Amino acid sequence: MIAPSPWWNPENYADRRPFLLTRDRIVASLRQWFRMRGFLEVETTALQVSPGNETHLHAFATEITAPDGAHAQRYLHTSPEFTCKKLLAAGERRIFTFARVFRNCERGALHHPEFTMLEWYRADEPYETLMTDCEAILAETAKAAGTSSFQWKNRTADPFANPERLTVAQAFSRFAGIDLLATLQAGQPDLARMIADARAAGIRLADDDTWSDIFSRVLVERIEPQLGLGVATLLYEYPLPEAALARPAADPRVAQRFELYACGVELANGYGELTDPAEQRRRFEASMAEKERVYGMRYPIDQDFLAALAGMPQASGIALGLDRLVMLATGATRIEQVLWAPVADLDPRPDQ
Repeated sequence: MIAPSPWWNPENYADRRPFLLTRDRIVASLRQWFRMRGFLEVETTALQVSPGNETHLHAFATEITAPDGAHAQRYLHTSPEFTCKKLLAAGERRIFTFARVFRNCERGALHHPEFTMLEWYRADEPYETLMTDCEAILAETAKAAGTSSFQWKNRTADPFANPERLTVAQAFSRFAGIDLLATLQAGQPDLARMIADARAAGIRLADDDTWSDIFSRVLVERIEPQLGLGVATLLYEYPLPEAALARPAADPRVAQRFELYACGVELANGYGELTDPAEQRRRFEASMAEKERVYGMRYPIDQDFLAALAGMPQASGIALGLDRLVMLATGATRIEQVLWAPVADLDPRPDQ
């Protein structure tokens, strides 16, 4: 078996270089866009006490050694969110960062274990403002890339057109025939109703599926492939159980959370940020209990982060996958094509 050529092979690199030059123009353009609007670019530490407390995210663990020889476990962050919110608590008002982030157990056409997350936060501004930001950033990206259309797997989207705005409940009704809000009682999941409705819609189920499992399956199988076709989609008002870091919306069954899609690809995840440390602790503990049930492990909770929430202003924040955005703007088919230096593949062959 012939080993594949490394990414730094001159011929391989020459094939990728046009994508990378476009990436460079996009990053420069977006930096200028944020600075023109009064944002400060910040840098966040990758080593954290907690990598994040979402049930299905997997982190890279390492160990820090103090000068006296004491050891403590640390993690590479899965998002710069905790540090950014601490900076808001410290007094910053508008911030953005291009952060290298790390997620284990993820590799594919749209996934990479190390990638770039563009995050930005607005203190004392509603999360709807972030939706307007997304519209502008799609257009700014297209101009920098010199394109009038985003592309992915024979799907296209016009980055200059106004995105469709669709609630999650509307999407479940339109694409799966499920009354999502009827499966929530005062924000709490009604598993029996969700099972009955999912079966009626022809969704495959497992005996141990939770409400969240079924929600995610319907979203991935029936809804996401229909989003961002022709124009981008802003999918908003996620069910409260699916928005661990977001404030409740006017309807207490849903939260101030939205996602941006183009060409069926998820690009960004935005929130009206939760600032209640007691409620945030409760949600983290519930997520980690579920993580232990499913994966037999849990991550620590960053107590310093919870303390910072008590002094954090009301804010909105969003995380956007820069690499995916560049892919759609350039027509790249795999994420490695738009990364300057991809992580080496696992090699199952023993050293010779």
